[in-house]
Amino acid sequence: MASSRRERFRELVARPELLVLPGAYDALSARIAETQGFQAITAGGYAAVGSMLAQPDMGQSNMRDYAAHYARICQAVDVPVYVDADTGFGGVHNVRETVRAFEAAGIAGMFISDQVFPNRCGYLAGKSVIPQQEMVAKVRAAIDARQDPAFFICARTDAAAVEGVDAALDRCRAYLAAGADSAKPQGLDTEAEIRRAIAEVPGPHFGTLSQAAGKGGLPLQALQALGVAAVTLPSLALFAAARAVSQAFSEFSKRGDVAGLQDKLMPLDQYYELVRLQQFAERERAYLEPGGR
Repeated sequence: MASSRRERFRELVARPELLVLPGAYDALSARIAETQGFQAITAGGYAAVGSMLAQPDMGQSNMRDYAAHYARICQAVDVPVYVDADTGFGGVHNVRETVRAFEAAGIAGMFISDQVFPNRCGYLAGKSVIPQQEMVAKVRAAIDARQDPAFFICARTDAAAVEGVDAALDRCRAYLAAGADSAKPQGLDTEAEIRRAIAEVPGPHFGTLSQAAGKGGLPLQALQALGVAAVTLPSLALFAAARAVSQAFSEFSKRGDVAGLQDKLMPLDQYYELVRLQQFAERERAYLEPGGR
């Protein structure tokens, strides 16, 4: 099952149509994305740390936490899940363990950053990057560690904000030469920057539309026209949920009852359909019947 999802993810990335990857912050948001017809989803550290710890993404979680979090997301959906692996959580040995754990979780692919460990959200200030050759070693370790050749590995560089765009693109080419399936220059979000990255870095280009960037970003039609292979929306669901919950609680505090909140809530039957209550009930009955299952 996991291998077929990984092969499907590679097929989706390789298509000429732009692949849109909505971000899930937990299993339920992943299920919602799937029911909306998205063919693959992403799950990132920013949303994971926000939902698990109610904290900003500054590298305070660990690989095992992420593996368990991502596994629950993968189990909730049938579509491929592409995830954030931070820096690989240490050196080459940590990277190997990360790849093995993420593969076991059912993940279709991951990206690893060349920030200094512990890393932080790519749109936050205060970043620094490790030497290029050190990241090349991490990429080699990741490629060597994967047991399923269909597992997609992207190498991301945060060098543009630290060393400049030229250095970032040079790093991307070095990471591809080391075996990465794609290389992403983080922070190159304008039309001119994306066009240059696609022209100078071989392989599929992944764009990002993140609320953490503090700007709207290019529309999907523009990204498609530029030749972007896939675009992630890593924090859209997180911000939408945070606002909806905040508004519901605020409205309840003013009213003192939930009677007037129905237009802000998912209907009960729709929620039960989302969490598949009927399938659970049918399975339970089947097991309870004499000789069942």
